[in-house]
Amino acid sequence: MTEPLVANPATSHAVVPSVVSLPAAPWASDADAVIDELGGEADNGLPQAEAERRRAVFGPNELESAAPLPWWRRLTRQFADPLVILLVVAVAISLLAWLLEGAEGAPYEALVIGVIIVANAAIGLWQEAKAEAAVAALARMAAPHARVVRDGVVVEVATNAVVPGDVMVLSEGDAVCADARLIAAETLKVAEAALTGESEAVIKHTAAIDGPTVVGDRLNMVFSGTAVAAGRGRAIVTSTGMATEIGHIATMIDSAVDEPTPLEREINAVGRMLGTVVVVIAIVVVAAILLTSDIDSGSSLVDVLLVGVSLAVAAVPEGLPAILAVVLAMGVQRMAAKNAIVKKLSSVETLGSASVICSDKTGTLTKNEMTIERLVTASGQVELTGVGYRPEGEIRWNGAPLVEGALWDEVQLVVGRGSLANDAATAEVDGEWVITGDPTEAAFLVAEAKLGLTEQRRQRFHRIHEVPFSSERKLMTTVDTDAENQEHPLVVTKGAPDVLLGRCTHEWHAGQAVVLTEERRSEIADSIDQMADAALRTLAVAFRRLDGSDELERMALEDDLIYIGTAGIIDPPRPEAKEAIVAARHAGIRVIMITGDHPRTAGRIAQQLGITDDPASVLTGTQIEELTNEAFRSAVRSTSVFARVAPEHKLRIVKALQADGNVVAMTGDGVNDAPALKSADIGVAMGVTGTEVSKEAAKMILTDDNFATILSAVEEGRAIFESIRKFLRYLLSSNMGEVLAMLVGVLLAGQLGLDETGEVIAAPLLAVQILWINLLTDTAPALALGVDPPIGNVMTRAPRQPSERVIDREMQLGILLTGLVMGLATLVALDATLAGGFISSDGDIETARTAAFTTLVFAQLFNCFSSRSARESAFVDLFGNRLLWGAVGLSVLLQMLVVHLPLLTRAFGTTALTAREWLLCIGLGASVLVVDEAKKLFVRRWAQTSSASR
Repeated sequence: MTEPLVANPATSHAVVPSVVSLPAAPWASDADAVIDELGGEADNGLPQAEAERRRAVFGPNELESAAPLPWWRRLTRQFADPLVILLVVAVAISLLAWLLEGAEGAPYEALVIGVIIVANAAIGLWQEAKAEAAVAALARMAAPHARVVRDGVVVEVATNAVVPGDVMVLSEGDAVCADARLIAAETLKVAEAALTGESEAVIKHTAAIDGPTVVGDRLNMVFSGTAVAAGRGRAIVTSTGMATEIGHIATMIDSAVDEPTPLEREINAVGRMLGTVVVVIAIVVVAAILLTSDIDSGSSLVDVLLVGVSLAVAAVPEGLPAILAVVLAMGVQRMAAKNAIVKKLSSVETLGSASVICSDKTGTLTKNEMTIERLVTASGQVELTGVGYRPEGEIRWNGAPLVEGALWDEVQLVVGRGSLANDAATAEVDGEWVITGDPTEAAFLVAEAKLGLTEQRRQRFHRIHEVPFSSERKLMTTVDTDAENQEHPLVVTKGAPDVLLGRCTHEWHAGQAVVLTEERRSEIADSIDQMADAALRTLAVAFRRLDGSDELERMALEDDLIYIGTAGIIDPPRPEAKEAIVAARHAGIRVIMITGDHPRTAGRIAQQLGITDDPASVLTGTQIEELTNEAFRSAVRSTSVFARVAPEHKLRIVKALQADGNVVAMTGDGVNDAPALKSADIGVAMGVTGTEVSKEAAKMILTDDNFATILSAVEEGRAIFESIRKFLRYLLSSNMGEVLAMLVGVLLAGQLGLDETGEVIAAPLLAVQILWINLLTDTAPALALGVDPPIGNVMTRAPRQPSERVIDREMQLGILLTGLVMGLATLVALDATLAGGFISSDGDIETARTAAFTTLVFAQLFNCFSSRSARESAFVDLFGNRLLWGAVGLSVLLQMLVVHLPLLTRAFGTTALTAREWLLCIGLGASVLVVDEAKKLFVRRWAQTSSASR
């Protein structure tokens, strides 16, 4: 409960109520009623003492943010990942193994894993620090000072000193620092795109508004975070700080939960699974050795534990986080080359999983460059080609270039006169055309340049008078002297067609003014309605000649005009956006347009782009407010165009899509987009037109503001996911082979002849050999697989469902089969070179272990090629990955050194192999590839049969 607010009677110019509350809906009340409710006064404002009291009650006019977590809590949070916990356990096991071996040398494996853990934590900490800058960016949008009326005098105060009841004085170029109800407005236009998504500067008025409205329709209000584009006005402050619309958005941003990406969820699941497997493996292997071996000393027990922990470490793909980080980082670099900057590594893959892309319209699907598309005069209708502000295009009539004649002259006249009643300007900067002033007015200048009329206007006409645009008149008028007719200045009026038509008595047709009949007025009105139905913004142009200078004083300039024609203007769709939307559909991705623009405009653009077949199928923010949660979720499933929406509506749309199991990508550029950007699975901000707030809230930024770039990023994300599956398939199946070779070898030690070797531990491989295999095959080959190009077109496949696991059932069976073949091949090599066992031989244990060791290495190297695809043959584009061939070649060379170099043979317990034994190892290792090819062939034929039977 607030304390009473009492005005100082010595300085008060108004009767201030003892208690002041913020108006609930100031736009629905008369300005005088709002002033009375706030205890202010339009002319004199608040007394200074009263303003200070109100600041003490309502607080400073600034945005708040949640207290940041201390750095140590952020740091510890980085270690909550199951895979990181598993790696910490692996470090402990490695250190234990090092200690059990006598602590000789440095514990290299433990050190490498430790470096990986620390690097991952540091990266995560840095990313979190950046993510919390969104609310701070909102605060930076406010102007540092504002002009308010205090004690009857206009003074400049710090924005944080503005309080409810203050009267703000606004003029062109001012940033609005609080939400306020207009009490006076003269030709006032406010740029609200950052807050509402409205592409045009909004014309403001002071009249009360009836009925429910969204922020974009509250034309008698100004809002914090917006800017005055033209005109001037006064407004009484109705809310400050966190009570403003932008404060409401800040609250939503701060409270939005930054959900883990699908990839993070999957890797966490893999980490939990591996953790369980590691514990089970270590216990089973150690128990099996103890049961099958004669352990009679402490040193023998140490050796048993060493084998167990070594195998447990081998079962953990400790290279996974590093390889994953490298693969994602390389994907980030490739995306950057395609104009997509990714702020969070794991978000690279998320976009590839997107099943829905919610896109803003202005600047993303359209060029955000108002363009005259159609011109209608007395002699007919023409199309103007070319889009945007670049002055390139031509006039076309019935699909062909317009030739000289009456229609040509009238088109030149409507464009030329429209460019006179104009305060905009265009310029070419670094090869790009930019504008200053109103974009709609700039469209006339661009059309004029396309027709080659610019220099003629500059040399011939000179402005001597103007009547600025006002929301009441909906017209703008200029008076120019004419070098070709100096006795009769030219009056040009441009504005709303319905209003301007009522001011006209004649129409320009075939080079002369003819009387404007009622029949002709009706025809013109019909043509205007047709353009409006096509979502074109219409502006009409008229003129007349003055008989004398005295008419400037009579202010009857806008009567008895000659109607020239009407221009149809639109923010044109990006040509590449339509192609991208078609590609998205082929990729199984639904595209939804969410905009603050008018429903008719949104529907028409969406139809042109192929987002919807019915331009009337548009859901507005007002309609959303009336829907129950169940009705809204149903509407979101079938509606692809949303218009006149508020920030909370965008957030609600994203949440409804996610609740239906979609992975949602959200694009946006304004403050109003920020909550939805943060809550979406991946938020995509516009880099050129985007506000700092939207860029901070998003996980990815488009440097070209182009929707087509999103599809390129989707393709890259899908390719990355394929790469992740490749090296996961490879790492886990290879580790499975090691585990099965050791486990089965220990359990069948008697049958294989291992218990007849005289060694204490009857194990097929030594601990150091297992660790070497991990080092050799889990690094370079796995990394090469991580950058392997995708096989086939990833954009012809449906998006991955959130319920679909990275390691799905098919992949699990494949890992088990490959691991089984790999383990059996290793044991066959052991048995074939060891005296006793199933296969007759006279070899010793050292030779047998070397053969088994080498076979397992080759089996994993052959597995590299098998792992490139779950179903396609390894021989498809076999030489497409040179890095993979290089990694395999390097691994073969290192293994040869371990087997034949004396220094290394002593360290790894190996001995030189004969040529026949090498061929045996290579052949047995190749069995992995052979079996996998047979499996893939069966799967492909089964899939074809199943497809044909449907």
